[in-house]
Amino acid sequence: MEKTEAKILVIDDDRDILLAAKLFLRQHFTIVHTENKPDNIPDLMRNENYDIFLLDMNFSKDATSGQEGFHWLNKILEIDPAAVVIFITGYGDIELAVNGIKEGATNFILKPWDNTKLLAELTANIQIRQSKKELEILKSKQQLLISDTHSSFGEIIGSSAVMQQVLNTVQKVAKTDANILLLGENGTGKEMIAKAIHKASLRHHEVFVTVDLGALTESLFESELFGYKKGAFTDAKEDRSGRFEAADKGSIFLDEIGNLTYSLQSKLLSVLQSRKITRLGSHKETAIDVRVICATNMPLYQMVEEGNFRQDLLYRVNTVEIQIPPLRDRTDDIPDLVAHFLKIYTEKYKLGKKKMSVAAIKRLKKHSWPGNIRELQHTVERAVIMSEGPNLQAHDFFLSKPIHKNALLNSEHLNLEDTEKILIRKVIDKHGGNITKAAKELGLTRASLYRRIEKYEL
Repeated sequence: MEKTEAKILVIDDDRDILLAAKLFLRQHFTIVHTENKPDNIPDLMRNENYDIFLLDMNFSKDATSGQEGFHWLNKILEIDPAAVVIFITGYGDIELAVNGIKEGATNFILKPWDNTKLLAELTANIQIRQSKKELEILKSKQQLLISDTHSSFGEIIGSSAVMQQVLNTVQKVAKTDANILLLGENGTGKEMIAKAIHKASLRHHEVFVTVDLGALTESLFESELFGYKKGAFTDAKEDRSGRFEAADKGSIFLDEIGNLTYSLQSKLLSVLQSRKITRLGSHKETAIDVRVICATNMPLYQMVEEGNFRQDLLYRVNTVEIQIPPLRDRTDDIPDLVAHFLKIYTEKYKLGKKKMSVAAIKRLKKHSWPGNIRELQHTVERAVIMSEGPNLQAHDFFLSKPIHKNALLNSEHLNLEDTEKILIRKVIDKHGGNITKAAKELGLTRASLYRRIEKYEL
């Protein structure tokens, strides 16, 4: 007889009750633990994720009132709000057991129990437990949807001709389930375009899941994307779904796909072809229904020619290919983008309204913006913080100056300050103008990095 996959904990101070429960229940369920000391419940729950608790109402310290049972009911629900707790009680304590249901217990069973009725009760409540888990997942997805909807940077700003072409393409492909490949430099807004595709799609009521493939190591790739079973590796304490399962019925955005190693490309291709995933430590395949949107700043076609990127994977992800223009090719959008960021940061830092001078806009339009919109965003944020008056002038914006890629090689002409200046510029460019990431890599605080940017007029 196949056992139901479930974890049950029986708590009672009567060892005969515990033995009888264990002998019967382990015939029907995969894991059955017993405990005669309720004080051990928190430790047991830290080590195991139980589906059902069979909890005695009265222990030896408190033989008749049921208060100790209520205490441990509340403690269990405090640790795991989705826990299914069934009281074990004598016939004379039915009224107390009913009050226990009001306190959060799922039901109660009477001693001595009928094995058939006990099995039916537990089997039914396994489904209740699963329903609670599914509800928690739905709540998590809903929170993702709400946070995405109210994101401060959720709007696409772009009236320039090149951006209108992009938006026209987005409008055409959004309502299909075609795989999309977004190409563009760092900081051009590829994730924002991916979100726009999702919001305009037939899946817009479902979740949008983002995965930074460039940040995943070889060892984390499968567990993060496909999930794992308990015991699949040392730290796998419980079953966990991966990003593809979390995105089921919705959209998944695979950023930095060009950073994957060749072996990981093969694993991803297999999933995209079969639309099935297998958790680590399991042989069971799970079907997935997701819209796949990929992005990279890497030259994928050149990488295919060089043998560094699978041609079949490229064909799989680029049913429709969208090239996102760099900011230097859409300078007509700079005034609107600046106005957008000004509003965000004056509200964030509780400062009065600030306006841009004509000279400041002209200076921003002349800049090459190697970090694109992300660099513009951080530049405006810094200007808002550092400026003193309501009108932002050209000198309020500290813009990076281009440095020749071989400048560090000519070290015989550099002093310490020159070397630091070039290094800071190189790291800022590497992170597309993201000051937080650049500061972290340099081992500086954001404030310290800002002081050096001002010092070197970067």
